[in-house]
Amino acid sequence: MIRSIPLHHSAPLQLPLFASSCTGAAHSVQFRLKPQGKRAPGSSSSSSQEVFSETKQGGVKICTVSAFGRRDQDRVLEQEAPENLDTGPMLKVVPGQAFPLGVSEVDNGINFAIFSQHATAVTICLSFNERIDDRTLEFKLDPDDNRTGDIWHICIQDLPRKNVLYGYRIDGPQGWHHGHRFDDSIVLLDPYAKFVEGRRYFGGENKSSGFLGTYDFDSLPFDWGDDYKLPNILEKDLVIYEMNVRAFTADESSGLASSIRGSYLGVIEKIPHLLELGVNAVELLPVFEFDELEFQRHPNPRNHMINTWGYSTINFFAPMSRYASAGGGPLNASREFKEMVKALHGAGIEVILDVVYNHTNEADDVYPYTTSFRGIDNKVYYMLDLRNNGQFLNFSGCGNTLNCNHPVVMELILDSLRHCACLFSLSAPPLIRAISKDAILSRCKIIAEPWDCGGKFNFIHAHQGDCGMKGSFATRVSGSSDLYKVNNRKPYHGINFVIAHDGFTLRDLVSYNVKHNNANGEGGNDGCNDNFSWNCGFEGETEDANIRALRSRQMKNFHLALMTSQGTPMMLMGDEYGHTRYGNNNSYGHDTALNHFLWGQLEARKRDHFRFFSEVIKFRRKHPHLFSRENFLGENDITWHESNWDNPESKFLAYTLHDGNGEDVYLAFNAHDYFVSVSLPSPPTNRKWFRVVDTNLESPQDFVLDGIRGIGSTYNLAPYSSILLKAKAILGMEFSGSRTRREWDDLKNIFVH
Repeated sequence: MIRSIPLHHSAPLQLPLFASSCTGAAHSVQFRLKPQGKRAPGSSSSSSQEVFSETKQGGVKICTVSAFGRRDQDRVLEQEAPENLDTGPMLKVVPGQAFPLGVSEVDNGINFAIFSQHATAVTICLSFNERIDDRTLEFKLDPDDNRTGDIWHICIQDLPRKNVLYGYRIDGPQGWHHGHRFDDSIVLLDPYAKFVEGRRYFGGENKSSGFLGTYDFDSLPFDWGDDYKLPNILEKDLVIYEMNVRAFTADESSGLASSIRGSYLGVIEKIPHLLELGVNAVELLPVFEFDELEFQRHPNPRNHMINTWGYSTINFFAPMSRYASAGGGPLNASREFKEMVKALHGAGIEVILDVVYNHTNEADDVYPYTTSFRGIDNKVYYMLDLRNNGQFLNFSGCGNTLNCNHPVVMELILDSLRHCACLFSLSAPPLIRAISKDAILSRCKIIAEPWDCGGKFNFIHAHQGDCGMKGSFATRVSGSSDLYKVNNRKPYHGINFVIAHDGFTLRDLVSYNVKHNNANGEGGNDGCNDNFSWNCGFEGETEDANIRALRSRQMKNFHLALMTSQGTPMMLMGDEYGHTRYGNNNSYGHDTALNHFLWGQLEARKRDHFRFFSEVIKFRRKHPHLFSRENFLGENDITWHESNWDNPESKFLAYTLHDGNGEDVYLAFNAHDYFVSVSLPSPPTNRKWFRVVDTNLESPQDFVLDGIRGIGSTYNLAPYSSILLKAKAILGMEFSGSRTRREWDDLKNIFVH
């Protein structure tokens, strides 16, 4: 007997696979895919409709996708084997396997596997269209045949090897007080999806776009090239540049074609800038899939915002699809991401990914945004307060906190890291122990980013002239041994930074005393109130030449201190030309010039501000024996020229770094508002001091690579300024009027080189 479903039936048919009634003779059921839209009552259509036929023979379900016209549908109800069906490919369904999680190609088809401990029903949804729409083919999994432990799985034969979208409907207990948030009306994204399809263009008009997984077993593996190799830069030699992929080239001033602005390919075009600056590592703000329009899902004070930072991850495996050029979609995004990494590595620049494993995009119970984990198994994936009605524990400050101590969540993170084999930020102790034992990840560089970075503000306090900060400043520039000299750690295991993406830019640090965040729509309540900043006498932009000069000097002071400190330095994109966000210290939601790199401003500052920043970076890299030491400083490595350690009013610090070969470097920082006459120490034998840096001087005298000779026994150091002197050899020769021209030329070469 044949049982048929009318095609105009409004609900999709969900078939339990391998149902007990399917025994004996071949059993066939016909049903259609979900329609794209509703048909008006009484209307008719002769357009082609799709039918899905399912037959069980010999323990294997055989499914056929067919197409026929509206006039044919009534005849199908009476026909056992209608001859007029345009039969499509046959899809055979078998139970499948539990591992690996996600989608994989096996010998007999495409296997889908997903974890859910508390689910009572799992339905896989498929779409054969290139865009997400309402047409989905659904299979309800049988817990007896399609579940192994807590993993639900199915294998579908004869599926296309690419261009198939998939997701899951999952049902289970409804008690929120027990921690569950199941809702089978939502099609959920596979946490292990390697590609994610959503809207194609960043900030596009389709605000309600869903996110589904897809796969590609058809394309050839990415060609890294026969001569490809990782830069493998020693940690102690890294100079990190924190940047945002989209913001780096999104502005029209980048000069790039509109199709690649704000994309992975756009970064490739600007590699020459990174090389000119002198950095050798980029730390990318999140590049895994996120929804930039998440704030616009419902009316709220932030619904004008576009998430440009990306700290609201939807999936920890798939590269952000809207960073592909020309709206190319997830497969192109993955390929172009690898092209970017390959190009950066080819230029000798390492790539660090900022991966956020402490929370996701799914928010809280006030404005939930269920896309994946929450609907799959909320009680497993998130930390909950089961003593308080199963509410989310919000340690992240973003509405939820991933339960990284759970074995399944920990393995998800480890799998994600293995997938990208890159740097990341995390802090869960069991997870760190697992990484240290992992054959692949134990060889990676790991950067842990706590929310409260206790060391960074000491740079700021000292240069602003705050009292009692000299000792702390000295500790920070010498590698923060109080924080990191444990468990055989090295100074380069600490990341030094004055500025990061969250907070003021360097220019704003010296231009604003308080945050100015009204544009964020939260009434100024967002962002940190403790900015540790000083506006140099006026709040915000000013034409006052003296204030502008002081601000320029302060920015150079900060940069010099950062790049001459022991440890690994990190600077922020845009600080090399003095980018301003006009006092906004939490600009996560502005896809505008507030965050975009402004290439026109860079060109305007190329000969002064940029030049100084670039030269100081390169000076650090040319002197690793002084600034990038393997071990913490010992008594023979540094001399402190200081007798006022206990005087809180003292705001001057000077010291000499010794390299063992006589090429010492003397550094002095004056945070007083008056000149300080500095008694210089004697240089090493047969050496003289040459001035390389004086931040009080205008470009190009503020940095002279070969140094300015003629430095006496004292130096008059200007207010809020700093100097760097380098000892250079003299070879026992003295100047006199009796020297020949050739002898003068020889001496000149000695001093220059």
